[in-house]
Amino acid sequence: MEQTKVVIVGGGTAGWMTAAFLRKTFGDSVQIALVESPTINTIGVGEATFSDMHLFFEALDLHEEEWMPECNASYKVAIRFVNWNAERRIFYHPFQRFDIVAGKRIIDWWLTLKRDDAPFDYSCWTVPAICDAQRSPRYLDGRPFDSKMDMQLGPSEKGDKAVMMEDLSLQYPYAYHFDAGLLAKFLTRYATQRGVCHIKDDVVETHLAENGDISSIQTKTHGAITADLFVDCTGFRGLLINQALKEPFITFNDSLPCDSAIAMQVPSDGAREGINPFTTATALSSGWVWNIPLFHRIGTGYVYASSFASKEMAELEFRQHLGKRAEGCVAQHIRMRVGRNRNSWVKNCVAIGLSSGFVEPLESTGIFFIHHGIEQLVTYFPHKGPNPEEIQQFNRSIADCMDGVREFLTIHYVVGTRADTPFWKATKNDLIVPEGLAERLELWNNRLPTSRTIRQSFHGFPPYSYCAMLLGLGHRPKYGLERLDNGVAQAKTAFERMKRNSEHLIATLPSLYDYLCVKYGEKSMSVCV
Repeated sequence: MEQTKVVIVGGGTAGWMTAAFLRKTFGDSVQIALVESPTINTIGVGEATFSDMHLFFEALDLHEEEWMPECNASYKVAIRFVNWNAERRIFYHPFQRFDIVAGKRIIDWWLTLKRDDAPFDYSCWTVPAICDAQRSPRYLDGRPFDSKMDMQLGPSEKGDKAVMMEDLSLQYPYAYHFDAGLLAKFLTRYATQRGVCHIKDDVVETHLAENGDISSIQTKTHGAITADLFVDCTGFRGLLINQALKEPFITFNDSLPCDSAIAMQVPSDGAREGINPFTTATALSSGWVWNIPLFHRIGTGYVYASSFASKEMAELEFRQHLGKRAEGCVAQHIRMRVGRNRNSWVKNCVAIGLSSGFVEPLESTGIFFIHHGIEQLVTYFPHKGPNPEEIQQFNRSIADCMDGVREFLTIHYVVGTRADTPFWKATKNDLIVPEGLAERLELWNNRLPTSRTIRQSFHGFPPYSYCAMLLGLGHRPKYGLERLDNGVAQAKTAFERMKRNSEHLIATLPSLYDYLCVKYGEKSMSVCV
């Protein structure tokens, strides 16, 4: 059987995730080479994930015990938002769907019965309490905690990928934090041991055929390299898709204002401080700071709008926010290209990762985009040559996903009640609300989002995510449940049960630090002692 020849240009997380996944999926029917520059550093700051990342490792037949210690990985059960509303109330966006009580979501009962009595996140989920207590989402025997406990599930819509993602929060009520550089090294070893050719060289030119395809890439020492399909994983440069094929890039900056970031790796002491099972997003004067706790350190960064703060001003504010922890730490300044390609598959070139598109890392979507792009490439892989209809469908899927995430992230800015600095005032007055979102916001002024009122194309965020952000940012719909019938007593019981379940999980789950010490074994002992 004739092999399809694939050349991936660029390494890092995107390149090696693609190489490993394609090799595992197609075996010897696809010949894969990855060309990685020995002189260009990868950004390597995408270190938090969605719960869909389980599916990636399962596809590679990898268990957590195999890869997590190698990548200093930890668990993530939520995102914690700090200082995003006028009241400065902290809130959580967890990986946990809502209980169904008397045919209605528990969040709708909260809006009707408890909106002024108790925080929505602690009332409707067990995850916030787990976060506060720094608990592991797994018991020491490896069992994941049961996020649904006694809950009664409602009917699901079969065949809907968005529903599948929501159901994933039941089967896998957590995601991961990991060292992106170590993950790339781990996947390099995984892929090359299974036959992927690793070429360390610089691409100096891209040759085009008469029909507009890429005929070959010219490297500095290996000469011309040909392929049936080229995969562009060159990051924001878009070496093949944008520079060679001239595919236009559509900016999202009119609705997502942050275009710059400062990344830093700071020390941590898990034995003394514990390890948080969540990513933190803390709003500052001109943007926000991410905090990703790994087993051996913290990955952190300030995402800001350069029109409101210079590099020097932003770094000063960032270091002041971190305090002594930042002393002696090197800051990496990054100019972000926020938006997407008009098309991510052009001719015989597919862009994966930052070369395809990027939004702010506000909800940990960078690696999610990589995984989604790889899955779509596998679905429409051109074994018998490019098919225009399938390429069109691929491009539609990628664009719909990124446009949906753009819409979800825009909500974080335009809905929030914080407006105390020039940047936060501008988010209320100057941002362009993406088409369709304005109409949905009008609907949500009356009712909380449901599966039928959020954006319908797949973009990874189920209705509970929208409810968490709207309520956390300070939005309150006018109406709760109109017909209470006989469900009030059941709802009150459900809230009490949620409280008991939270207390039970805190009492029985190990701390995340202790769990990882046991999981990592000898590798962790020098740190754990």
